[in-house]
Amino acid sequence: MVTEAEYWKRLQEVKDPEIPTVSVVEMGMVKRVEVKPGRVLVEMMPTFVGCPALDLIRKQVVRQLSEPDASVEVEVDFVFDPPWTSERITAEGARKLKEFGIAPPGSQVDELPSCPYCGEEKGQVENLFGPTACRAIYYCTRCRQPFEGMKKV
Repeated sequence: MVTEAEYWKRLQEVKDPEIPTVSVVEMGMVKRVEVKPGRVLVEMMPTFVGCPALDLIRKQVVRQLSEPDASVEVEVDFVFDPPWTSERITAEGARKLKEFGIAPPGSQVDELPSCPYCGEEKGQVENLFGPTACRAIYYCTRCRQPFEGMKKV
């Protein structure tokens, strides 16, 4: 039987469909993994209730955890209590977000994130509504680059 630790390791390979350098584990989306004979249950916390990528994430998790033993039933449940918060993003996840060009959230809700390109902490909000509900668009006043940033929730 595959152990819970092995399933967590496999989940590390499931990438966020919108940010392919960061795993769902690093984003803090995996709440719990429960292993029983012939079955594994994964409880996941979506970053936002209306996230359009949930079906894709579910399919990726099922595919990743079904290999190499297709006889194991994989169940993925999205849970909303407690809700996901940006504090669940791991340090490695924050590092990878920054490498990808997306600023990790600041420590305060109203704090502007640092520019992922030059590190400048003084910027401005261009649009609170970025390409997804969990991101906003900012502008760096030092290097003059627009950038996306994860919202602090």
